[in-house]
Amino acid sequence: MDKPLQVSAPGRICLFGEHQDYLGLPVITSAINLRVRISGEMGSDDKVRLDLPDIKEYTSFALTYPLRYSEPRDYFKSVLNILSREGVVLSKGVDIVVRGNIPINSGTSSSSALVVAWTAFLLKLANDARAHNPEAIARLAHRAEVVEFHEPGGQMDHFASAFGGALFIEFETGKKPQPLDVPLGAFVLGDSREPKDTTSILARVKGGSLEAIKQAGKSIHEISLNDLENVKSKISAEQYRLLHAQLMNRQLTRVAYTLMNSAPFDHHQFGNLIFKHYEQLRDGLNISTPKIDRMINAAMEAGALGAKINGSGGGGCMFAYAPEKSRQVAEAIVRAGGKAYIIHTDKGVYFDDSSE
Repeated sequence: MDKPLQVSAPGRICLFGEHQDYLGLPVITSAINLRVRISGEMGSDDKVRLDLPDIKEYTSFALTYPLRYSEPRDYFKSVLNILSREGVVLSKGVDIVVRGNIPINSGTSSSSALVVAWTAFLLKLANDARAHNPEAIARLAHRAEVVEFHEPGGQMDHFASAFGGALFIEFETGKKPQPLDVPLGAFVLGDSREPKDTTSILARVKGGSLEAIKQAGKSIHEISLNDLENVKSKISAEQYRLLHAQLMNRQLTRVAYTLMNSAPFDHHQFGNLIFKHYEQLRDGLNISTPKIDRMINAAMEAGALGAKINGSGGGGCMFAYAPEKSRQVAEAIVRAGGKAYIIHTDKGVYFDDSSE
């Protein structure tokens, strides 16, 4: 390899189906043009050297399997461990530089983009054919980020980052993610800069929803609002509220899927559905915050067609769909206390051709 190998993976926004993937329900995502980039090459010894200038960190470790984790979410090591179990064992270490512009811990999948990029990088370095298979990369990355550390999250982020574009993902059917060829305009991402506790929020929402589903005695695909009313006396008020919102969001995702496969595409209806989704996340799942609510209201008043909180919630980012007034919406979000990024749908993980 004459030049360093370079790979890039995008962050994502969840258009519809927030908090639905771990229930086995479909989601609609969009990769965004904020990305993690890894550049590097095979080393001369057994050391893995990681230079992360954006967060002013540098670390190294010996490539001795199985690698022991030195922190709760030691993703660089977990990917190596997962790949080694798949028979992908590097003969030498690597030297890499990691850069990115995805807001960290903000609901835009910065960690998943990192794991997807790192997985693809190592597969390519090992001349493994899966380096060009987005589904394989996504599944390996999910194992390394979620399964390996017994986290409660789903696979949505990894598929969104690996495949890119606007994507309809059905996890229960086994079907491949379906690209949606939709002429989406500009979004504005707003980072509240409020830290969030993804693990505890996922545990609360997932746990409450699953218990309500259990009491209903039907699968999440079959349960109706009438079924929910029949078990209202058997579950807590919070569990009822959670599952009611999950069922409403299930329906919104179905409607959005139909809309996004229709021509001509109705941008106003798309924005309206996004805002209806936000209302369920705010009032039913209780994952918004007063600051994010203010940012969303400011975006709507500035001309956004729709807006919602993004990710697990409790802080982090929101986004607004603003194909015609993205600059005005960005300015309104800043005035409301957020950091704004005008973003567009982007492609999935890819290698820089000049590095191959």
